[in-house]
Formats: sequence, C-alpha cells, structure tokens
Amino acid sequence: MNTKIVKNSSIKFKTMFYLILFSVFILLLLWESQLLFSSFLYERYQINDMSKLASEINKKDAEVLPDYLKNVVYNNNVCIEYVDGFGNAILYNDASTGCLLGRSNKELNEYKEELYKSGEKTKAIKLVNPDFESYALLYGIEVDNGYVYLFTMLSNVNKNYTLIKDQLIYITIVVIILAIIISLFLAKVLSEPIVDITEKSKLVANGNYNVVFEKNGIKEIDELADTLNYLESEVSKTDNYRRDLMANVSHDLKTPLTMIKAYAEMVRDITYKNKKKREENLNVIIEETDRLNNLVGDILTLSKLQANSDTLEIESFDLNKEIMGILKRYDYLKETEGYVIESEMPKEVIVRADKNKINQVIYNLVNNAINYTENKKVLIKITEDKKDYLIEIKNAGQIKDKDIEHIWDRYYKNDKKHKRNVVGTGLGLSIVKSILESHDFIYGVSSKDGETTFYFKIKKVNASKK
Repeated sequence: MNTKIVKNSSIKFKTMFYLILFSVFILLLLWESQLLFSSFLYERYQINDMSKLASEINKKDAEVLPDYLKNVVYNNNVCIEYVDGFGNAILYNDASTGCLLGRSNKELNEYKEELYKSGEKTKAIKLVNPDFESYALLYGIEVDNGYVYLFTMLSNVNKNYTLIKDQLIYITIVVIILAIIISLFLAKVLSEPIVDITEKSKLVANGNYNVVFEKNGIKEIDELADTLNYLESEVSKTDNYRRDLMANVSHDLKTPLTMIKAYAEMVRDITYKNKKKREENLNVIIEETDRLNNLVGDILTLSKLQANSDTLEIESFDLNKEIMGILKRYDYLKETEGYVIESEMPKEVIVRADKNKINQVIYNLVNNAINYTENKKVLIKITEDKKDYLIEIKNAGQIKDKDIEHIWDRYYKNDKKHKRNVVGTGLGLSIVKSILESHDFIYGVSSKDGETTFYFKIKKVNASKK
C-alpha cells in the first residue's frame, strides 16, 4: 500500500511563500518587458525610423540637403556623414552617443566601402559598436553628387535606460519587503481565527460543550464557525441522549435483575416448600427474565435498523388481520388492569410491506399509547382514500410542543422522570421511526385538545394482488 506523505506547514509560511513567489513572478515579468522586450522594441523603432529618414533624404536636392541634414540630427538620435561629389566629408552630430562616423575605423570603412560599391540607392548594414559591444545600424543613401551615411545605436545606451535598470533593482527590493510584510499580516488575519477554532475544537472533543466558535468577517471561516457551533450543539444533544440512554437502560436492567435476585432468594430461603408461593415467585422471575430479553432484543433490533443491516422482506398482507392478532396480546391488561383497547378499520386492509416489521410498528405504538394514556383507553383507527391507508393510534394525554420533535429519540427524557413501562422497553418509538423510514412511509405525531395521535400511511394494494 502506497502512503502519500504530506508535509505540513503553517498558514504564515505558505502565505509568505506564495505571495513572495507571486511578487517575484510579477517582477520578472516587469524586468522582461522593460529590459529585454524594450530593447527589441527600441531596435525595431530605430530601424523603422532610419528607413523613413533614408527615404526622405533620398528625395532631397543637393541645394537643400545640408540644411535638411541639420534638422534630422537635431530631431533624431543619429549622427550623419555627408560626402559630396568632390569627396569632401561633413559630419553632423558626431559627438552623439556611440557615433563611429569620422573615426579611423577599419571595419567601419569596409562597411562604407561595401555600401558604396553595392550600387544600391539605399542599403543598411547591422554592425557591432566596439565601444559598447552592442549592435548599431549604418545606412548608406546615394544622393545627387554624393553619399549620405546615417549611424544610430540599436541598443538603448543612454543614461535614462541605465536609470530605469537601477530603479527596477530598488523596486524589486521594496516589493519583496512589502510582500513579506503583507504576507505576515494576512497570515495573522487568517491563522489566528483558525488557531482559535482548533483550540476550541479540542475542548469540544474533550467534552466541553460550552464553547462558542466566534466569527471574524471572513466568509469561509464564518461558515466553518457556524458549522462547528451547530456540530457542537448536536454532539451535546447526542451526548446527553447517550447519558440518558445509559441511565435509563441501566434502570430497566437493574429493576428486573433486582427482582429476579430477590424472588430467587425468596424461593431458596422461604417458599421452596410452599408449592403455590414458589410457583408465584418463579413466575415473577420468568416475567422479569422475559422483560430483560425483550429489552436486549429491542436494542439489537434498533442497532440493526440504524445500521441498515436488516433487509426488508416485502409482501402483500391484510393489515386488519395482523392488528386483530396483535390486540389479543393485551387481553391480560384488559382483564387485570381495566384497559380498553378499541379498533375502527375496514374489514380488509391489503397493503404491501415487510409484515413482521409493520406488526412490530403497530405493537410498539400500542405499547406507547398504553404506557402514557391517562384514562386507560387506546384507539386504533384506519381510514382510507384513493391511494393510501392512514393508520392512527390514539390515547388520552398531551405532549408538550417542545417534546414533539424529540419524541422519536431513544429514551427521550421529558419533564417526567423515566419510569418503568407498563409494557415494552422504552425503545419502541425509535424502532418505529427506523422501520417506517426504511419503508419510505410518511409518519408523524400530533398532540392537541388532550389527545395524542401517532400515525403513518401505507399505499393501498388491490386484494387481487394479495
């Protein structure tokens, strides 16, 4: 298995690194454009300008040519040598930067000779100026009774160019320093809230749920703070539910275990010779053992449902028949405790679902109604429309609005202390919720006018599909 190794570095370092890298890139771009690219542009400009001057000079008459050449050197960075028909040479602006005309330069004389012998009206030669070791341009123009040589540097060697280079060096230093300062500032602005969130997250991980993740005006960090505040709230609720669950399950385990132990000791020490008392005590032990078994079974069922490891076995069946079978289990409560459990439903209720799980839903909802009814009356009612059956389980008593949204939670603890259920284990509604959601059935609870109703819907199936 290949393991990717990631090097960790702080926001401060990364911000500084990327900002300096960006600054260097911009500066390199600036240097490239100002020094290299500008040299290319300057060369193209000089060549085009010299071509235009050569074309204009070629059109001038000998009488006006000297005065025109004076204007040319005045308005352009060139030096000129004019050789008339008698071989007399006149220099114009020979003191300009890099001018080689008028000097005794063998290579330059060879170029001039080459221009002269070419026989062309206008000819240009690119050469190297030994003074600056940079390129220069020599133009030869044949005029009436003479020849004109134009000379200019193709590289910018004046003081302004050197000044720009020096300025760029200072600008580079200043920009890098500013990049470091700005990166440190940005790193501080970004890292401090993240460090604060990290430290507070550690407190939450250690069980402190009173931490508040504060916003700082940065959208992404504010969203993270909101998410963590919500997460903290939910984790706090889950932790409270977990504690309640442990306390309540412990209570439901401890009570039957205590009774089993007490009655077992009673059989051993007192009633072992009295057959009637002994059987009564043993029956209590069996009942409490069944209660324990049901509690463990419900916990395992709920775990499977919530882990989605319990598959559905869908089939068509008559829900009326199943409900009537479930209600027979409560005959002992009717006889011994005075409970009244009634039903109002069509003679045939054909549905398609997991029969065993829907039976468990009905059984758990009836158990819940029995445990919390205030007048020992429970009603199971089924109504129908064109598409669905609505199954309702009603009992006297009202749930507070603040408790409604939590009623499906395992062992949700309302204002009343957890009590020993008449029937069931206290996990019934959580199992109901998981089963109905696995079927994608609509379900809910309403509580008003002193009556609480749990309900869910199942789509109708024709009897012929049974």
